[in-house]
Amino acid sequence: MEQNNNSPQDKVIPSSDKETVSVTNSFSPRGTRSGDGPAHSPRDTRAEPDISRPNGRERQRQGAGSRRQRGDAKRRWMKPTIRKVKGLRNENPPPIGEETEKTKASGLKIIHFGGLGEVGRNMSAVQYDDEIILIDAGIGFPNEQMPGIDFILPNIGYLQGKEHMIKAMFFTHGHMDHTGALPFLLNNIGDPDFYASPLTKALMIKRLEEYKDRKSINIIQIQAGDEIKISDKLSVKVLRVNHSIPDDLFTVIQTPVGKVVHTSDFKFDETPVNDKPAQVEEIAKLGEEKEVLVLMSDSTGAENVGHSLSEQDVTINLEKIFSEVTGMLIVGTFASLINRIQQIITISEKFGRKVVIDGYSMKTNVEITKRLGYLKMQQGTQISMEEIDRYPREKITAIVTGAQGEGNAVLMRIANGEHKYIHPLKHDTFVFSSSVVPGNERNVQFLKDQLYRNGVKVFNYKMMDIHTGGHGNKEDLRAMIKLVRPKFFMPVHGQYSMMVNHGFIANEEGIPEENVIIADNGTIINLEKDKFWFDKEKAPSDYVFVDGLGVGDIGNVVLRDRQMLAEDGMFVIVALVDHASHTVRGSPDIISRGFVYLKENRELLMQVRKKIRQIVESQKNVREPNLTDIRDQLRNEIGLFLFQKTQRRPMILPVVIEV
Repeated sequence: MEQNNNSPQDKVIPSSDKETVSVTNSFSPRGTRSGDGPAHSPRDTRAEPDISRPNGRERQRQGAGSRRQRGDAKRRWMKPTIRKVKGLRNENPPPIGEETEKTKASGLKIIHFGGLGEVGRNMSAVQYDDEIILIDAGIGFPNEQMPGIDFILPNIGYLQGKEHMIKAMFFTHGHMDHTGALPFLLNNIGDPDFYASPLTKALMIKRLEEYKDRKSINIIQIQAGDEIKISDKLSVKVLRVNHSIPDDLFTVIQTPVGKVVHTSDFKFDETPVNDKPAQVEEIAKLGEEKEVLVLMSDSTGAENVGHSLSEQDVTINLEKIFSEVTGMLIVGTFASLINRIQQIITISEKFGRKVVIDGYSMKTNVEITKRLGYLKMQQGTQISMEEIDRYPREKITAIVTGAQGEGNAVLMRIANGEHKYIHPLKHDTFVFSSSVVPGNERNVQFLKDQLYRNGVKVFNYKMMDIHTGGHGNKEDLRAMIKLVRPKFFMPVHGQYSMMVNHGFIANEEGIPEENVIIADNGTIINLEKDKFWFDKEKAPSDYVFVDGLGVGDIGNVVLRDRQMLAEDGMFVIVALVDHASHTVRGSPDIISRGFVYLKENRELLMQVRKKIRQIVESQKNVREPNLTDIRDQLRNEIGLFLFQKTQRRPMILPVVIEV
């Protein structure tokens, strides 16, 4: 794979080195701008909330009825959610360079292929006439209703036939929900120029090396402050913002209509760890110039009050724990929280502790960031797992993965006594320096219980401030709006409720309700200087699933079967049918997996076998019995019979062999 550490001279224009000022809490309220009349949209800009998919608590409340009601209710709400997956490309794309009705374009359009109404799967396109700039390509993670799915990709069906229009692709930072989908999309996005900051580039290259069958690409390295000329119509400037990983880029796209701004994931931190403060002064200039047409802003923290916690506050609390513990200190965090890892290493050095790293992704990220100089430690601080017994237990800090309770992750193996080198003892202390990802609460609680059974001390973010996220809370989001002063405001990167509440913040800061764009994935947004509107047609927005080596080959039918198997198991019927007499030979074989234990349900099996004979022999009077019809009848009638007897719906697999 070719690598180029230098940006082309004709493409990247570095900005002059200027002192930046950090954000303060003293932003003056902006209010409504004089001279900026409200935009007019031909349709209501706020969509109704999607109520087709109740959350877990709602499903529990629904469960008060009968099993039939529960099953029917689940199938009703599941259908709209698990939609048909069309994959990354259609069967017969138009030749590259050939313009069809679908590919004809004019004016400014913004389309999100993921990241709206969800956390993860971030990817968007800014299109002006026949030129497209892509921002990010991240993966999403499956929920409990998607058994066997590894992760979810953005659906880029909109780009089919437009590959020649894609001029550049920018990556805001190195997290997987912004870069992880690239290997799977490479063959479907033409041949654009790829741009990323040094750390993001290094992490992407490492990721791409795991997919050697994908085409090689050259990633152009850029720095905060660089300005990149894409064409005569489009240029891009990137600025630094703070997140939980260094090299996070705020993106400004200059178009003939106005500037389109994408914040990336961000927070304002005057005392960041392992990073410089955001380029607030440069961001403020955008607002002063009043040329920002639309601001697309991270909404993850829109429901959290106040400012996000400073990393300095986290440092103080972590130091307090370090000063009090007497045994080994095991810290569980995300491998992607590079700044948190730096904090723990620095504090360990302060208290004379050696550091061990465990977890594949953790070790990979540490090695990359050390090599590039983003992660700093004294010589001799890091030791290998094999060296752990050479030092007193109270002089060891282990930084490991698995704080979400994953079954095979390092923390769970330690808690279960299955780790080769680390076995929890009474005076050890475990620190969860990460928040709980929604849906993982039960796994995390089980992990904590296992640790407590070992007699160790456990600290988590609910007990004291030992974790802060990389996303700004309400006041950070408010500050960004005040700085940028956009004409239109578009919340992105968050659940629907987060986006709506982010829109309310914009209203409070003087942006009229009709200028707030609440959109869904696939919505094609057209913008002019004084108005926006949605296309009647939507871009494909269905999930594209990755399962093993398969990409987009798992659709709603397969997923529904998996759900059924997970809930009620399967029931296999094997019947030999005599061709001449149309009767069942011998006793039908029955196999049950995940439904009932056959040895304890002999009476039920006798009834099922009797029912099978009745169904098969009902075809006696038919001159040429159709085996397919017999199988369908067995599937339907045996399924109904079993439901009446057990209130369960196993998958019925009838095998009818004519002899």
